[in-house]
Amino acid sequence: MESPETDQPNPLTIGTRVRLNGSPPFLKTADPMPMLRPPDLVDAGEIGQVTALRALDQLAVRFRRGTFLLRADQLSSAEAERPRG
Repeated sequence: MESPETDQPNPLTIGTRVRLNGSPPFLKTADPMPMLRPPDLVDAGEIGQVTALRALDQLAVRFRRGTFLLRADQLSSAEAERPRG
């Protein structure tokens, strides 16, 4: 029996603008030596850009206060939205 969730490719690619769906309990930096950071560095709903695809459905996303590793299910595409300014 096929599971539709595991068979579909991830629509988020490098360069895609994404929105953080909620506030995670912590943030993990996307540095070569990752560190845990407090979750208040990125606001829920903040828009960032995917900079790298990692194993286990994780993405490196650049926000205004750093680049962090997040699971794809914590993000949604923000491509349809226009940037303000």
